[in-house]
Amino acid sequence: MNYKSLPDEMLLLYLRTGDQQAFREIYQRYWKKLYSIARHKIQSQDVVEELVQDIFLKLWERRDSLRVDKLDAYLATAVRYVIINHIKSTLVHEKYADYAYVNFNEASYATEEQLDLDELMQAVEQQLNDLPEKTRQIFRLNRLEYQSVKEISSQLKVPERTVEYHLSQAIKSLRIYLRDYLLTGFLIGLFI
Repeated sequence: MNYKSLPDEMLLLYLRTGDQQAFREIYQRYWKKLYSIARHKIQSQDVVEELVQDIFLKLWERRDSLRVDKLDAYLATAVRYVIINHIKSTLVHEKYADYAYVNFNEASYATEEQLDLDELMQAVEQQLNDLPEKTRQIFRLNRLEYQSVKEISSQLKVPERTVEYHLSQAIKSLRIYLRDYLLTGFLIGLFI
């Protein structure tokens, strides 16, 4: 039988019965047209070839339940839907990739920031431990528990001037230590 001379309607009837020759003829008639339509919308030759192959694969897989009146219109519509779905999928993928890139960088930055803050807090804690007990106690009450000089004075039963003296000593010590600490961290960061 000469399949090339058969009209689309006959090829569809043979296709429904599983005739591979009818399928090959449909493929030969329409693959270039579908490829051309898809190529106008999608730049990648590989993607276009894959999309066209998928259309024909689905045509073969659904041959038993296929109810098509006009084969050329059906295939043209199929290629348009495949193109639309591919473009949507690509856009979603790009948006997700952008989102992941931005959020990964922000998370990475936040993690680095947290590590730096933890390291700084450790340095402050270490320096506080080197201070005399009374100075350390007054500093903690003022800076960590947010008590005023007057409140600390009455709680510890010492003059306000003594509280102010211990606070200034703690702050001076921390400034000197942290200046050296931050400078060292900065210089290490330059050479890493």
